[in-house]
Amino acid sequence: MELKHVFQASAIAAALVLAGCGGDININEGDIDNSVTNNYGDGGSDGGNGGSNPDDTLPGETSSFLSGQVSTALGTDVEVRVISGRLTADDADASGNVTLTNDVIWALEGPVFVGNDNADSANLVIEEGAVVFGRSGDDYLVVSRGSTIEAEGTVENPIIFTSLADVVGDEVGAGQWGGLVLLGNAPSNKCPLTGDCALQVEGVQEGAVFGGTDESDNSGVLKYVVVKYAGFEIAPDNELNGITFGGVGSGTTVDYLQVHANADDGVEFFGGNVNVKHLVLTSNQDDSIDWDNGFKGKMQYVFVQQDRTDGDANRGIEADNDGSTPDIEPQSNPMISNLTIIGNNFKGEDESEGVYLREGTGAQIFNMLVTGPSEMGECLEVEGSTESQANLSDGTILIRNSVLACTNGENFKWNESAGDVDLENWFTAVMAENQVLESIGLNSDGTPTAESPLLTGGYDASQADGFFEATSFIGALDNANDWRQGWAFGFGGGQVGVVVASSGCPAGTTNIASVDGVTTTCEVSGRITADLTLTAGNMYALSGAVFVGNDNADSATLTIQPGVTVYGASGNDYLVVSRGSEIDAQGTVDAPVTFTSQDDVVSDAGAAGQWGGLVILGNAPSNKCPTTGDCALQVEGVQEGAVFGGTDTADSSGTLRYVRVMHGGFEIAPDNELNGITFGGVGSGTTVEYLQVHKNADDGVEFFGGNVDVKYLVLTDIQDDSIDWDNGFQGRMQNVLVRQAQDNSDANRGIEADNDGSTPDIEPQSNPIISNLTIIGNNFKGEDEAEGIYLREGTGAQLSNVIVTGVDGMGECFEVENSAESQANLGDDTITFTNSVIACSEAFKYDAAGVNLETWFTDAARANAVAAGQADVVDGIFTITDAVTPKDWTGDTFFDVVDYVGAVKDSDNNWTSGWTVGLE
Repeated sequence: MELKHVFQASAIAAALVLAGCGGDININEGDIDNSVTNNYGDGGSDGGNGGSNPDDTLPGETSSFLSGQVSTALGTDVEVRVISGRLTADDADASGNVTLTNDVIWALEGPVFVGNDNADSANLVIEEGAVVFGRSGDDYLVVSRGSTIEAEGTVENPIIFTSLADVVGDEVGAGQWGGLVLLGNAPSNKCPLTGDCALQVEGVQEGAVFGGTDESDNSGVLKYVVVKYAGFEIAPDNELNGITFGGVGSGTTVDYLQVHANADDGVEFFGGNVNVKHLVLTSNQDDSIDWDNGFKGKMQYVFVQQDRTDGDANRGIEADNDGSTPDIEPQSNPMISNLTIIGNNFKGEDESEGVYLREGTGAQIFNMLVTGPSEMGECLEVEGSTESQANLSDGTILIRNSVLACTNGENFKWNESAGDVDLENWFTAVMAENQVLESIGLNSDGTPTAESPLLTGGYDASQADGFFEATSFIGALDNANDWRQGWAFGFGGGQVGVVVASSGCPAGTTNIASVDGVTTTCEVSGRITADLTLTAGNMYALSGAVFVGNDNADSATLTIQPGVTVYGASGNDYLVVSRGSEIDAQGTVDAPVTFTSQDDVVSDAGAAGQWGGLVILGNAPSNKCPTTGDCALQVEGVQEGAVFGGTDTADSSGTLRYVRVMHGGFEIAPDNELNGITFGGVGSGTTVEYLQVHKNADDGVEFFGGNVDVKYLVLTDIQDDSIDWDNGFQGRMQNVLVRQAQDNSDANRGIEADNDGSTPDIEPQSNPIISNLTIIGNNFKGEDEAEGIYLREGTGAQLSNVIVTGVDGMGECFEVENSAESQANLGDDTITFTNSVIACSEAFKYDAAGVNLETWFTDAARANAVAAGQADVVDGIFTITDAVTPKDWTGDTFFDVVDYVGAVKDSDNNWTSGWTVGLE
């Protein structure tokens, strides 16, 4: 199946296969029989039902209207079946189940009930990977008392409940459909003391009741289930949560469950004893967890993260026993272990907070982490009522081996003047092994770093109850097993794969589906002819070839703020800065600008060649320009009309500072490739410093003519040449680190350099100046093997303070082509190589008829040295040789005067630290 709406209007989006993506819609097209999809009147202009084939045993009825709408959106024929009303045993198949298969998509129409109340009971089976959607707040699913749901997905194919908008590619957000409601026969303290219990659940039509005496009641299975964009307010204080558990008993299995972007609470427990493991609650607009009326379940591994863009949120946990009778029995007193709550800065009618225990509830909490940003509200509060305060003293509320790390100065809130318990003292002195920390070592995805104090000091909750697994860490996650990955939305799964509404995309970009399920994601496409800023906090998807400006017309500046990630999904996605336009990408050490692939963003599965690359075109000279008239040279790897060249050596194409370009490179045809960064006729008015190209399928950087200067350049794991120049390049470079892949995978030359193949002595002649270069090769053997520096086709080069080395088995480390022009350059100082060290098993390669490179290199006037091997010149990336004296660059203001050769002096002067990748 093709997925057309991951990027709207993207030519490559149709190549994404849903069935191969964890959590995406997984339709088994072989099971679809479109011959039974009939037209019924107008197909239901309101999206209503059609009829069904008499031999059709599936529940509900096919909607030709919805089938057409969804099929158009997904780019393949999909049957949508509408279910409504009440599903009972009369609707069951021969096995006694009402089954929602994964070869069609299911639409809820109005309230859909499974069974009557403890009567006409049914078992609703939902196959792994199935998708169920609603179209409004009136569409929701209720599993009645006595009936069960068997929704058991897998890591690769979770079951998804979502909105129609999510399926067809419209804008999505909280509250677009109702939600999921499970009703059981377990106790609630709202039940009468005598007689039957039948409590009306909130948010649902009359007659949806719960409660009883069976603590071990079974409402079925929810496993690997994702619920998105639900929640609806029927009336004030009468809302649909993402999932409502009303009197649900401990016989029910709930494991690997997520609620994302719900308009009310994520999950709410009205009494009952249901236990939950592996619960993810993200971007919910009210409380993420709410319990009331005698809830006594257990939970382990609970991850709560409020909206990262500071959208609507309230409490991570809001917990009650009963508002009118706070000490009523059974008393709410769940046990929770390994809980992470990450708040946000939302300020509204209700602000973001951590944990609020009130109305007499108890709670037994182990290994909890509560943290959040500077504007978050209080992180722990206990209501000042008599009953709640007493619970702090008698152990009804217990929190142990937990960490509060709120940077808002409000870890605790209590009313000292009213005589409330000093909550800070209670947390840090009365309870065992709790900590208030400022630094917890938490990654942006909520996992702890390797040095995090959260990895130790946890309580073994299995000693408190056999439900819990033994752990030694604090919070929902350790740093070895991220149990969210692959199935949860925002963690590589749970994606329907269509457009998502997000606030904050700048004008000139389009809101699309969040690439990670959390971060606002904006699509950039076509030609940018007005200044555009890609703002921090968002991610940006390139859709096809994106041009900044026309050629020396409709010029624009593309500004990219620190920390922004721009990504592509295939070789057809690349960015071109046209002549006359500029890019202003200025990251920082801590927040570099990143260009990378979708695979890298979604699942850290970045590899060379997964998207195109970055192309910058300018008006500086190239020796391919005609001797008279205008110059407009087509750049390689890019569609027709992407041209460069001119007469302005000082031309400016903008700034690249603290920028990483990863996993790019694409071969359009032989000798027509996209490099990591292509500089075509780029002038010296352009600023390029602190730049990395990592894992590119073709060259790392290639300079076609021009005069651009570069400082602090890192080229790692490049599969072809790390640096390539041609056609009159005359820029300068200092502090350049080249390291080929340490696993000895694809590589070619550290530098492959030309002037011109057909006219090697043409002017302007390629002759850059490079100082403080380290090339560390590998022993790749393929069609092209790993080598050091190869100067050919008449190029000049002024090299100094260079280290060329590599592992045993690497190809030659210095070679000059045996053409007349290139050999002449060795004699007239068009090629110079001074104050440098070569340490390779095959240091030089030359033809006996040409210049003896070893003799030429070791001439005393050049102040060079030859060392035995890599261990003699570098320790990792750091220079350790003092075999030569560095060149003194006094007098050239571009170059820094340094006291070392090679790119990186030592660990105390490591300019690569903090912003590069792949140099561990």
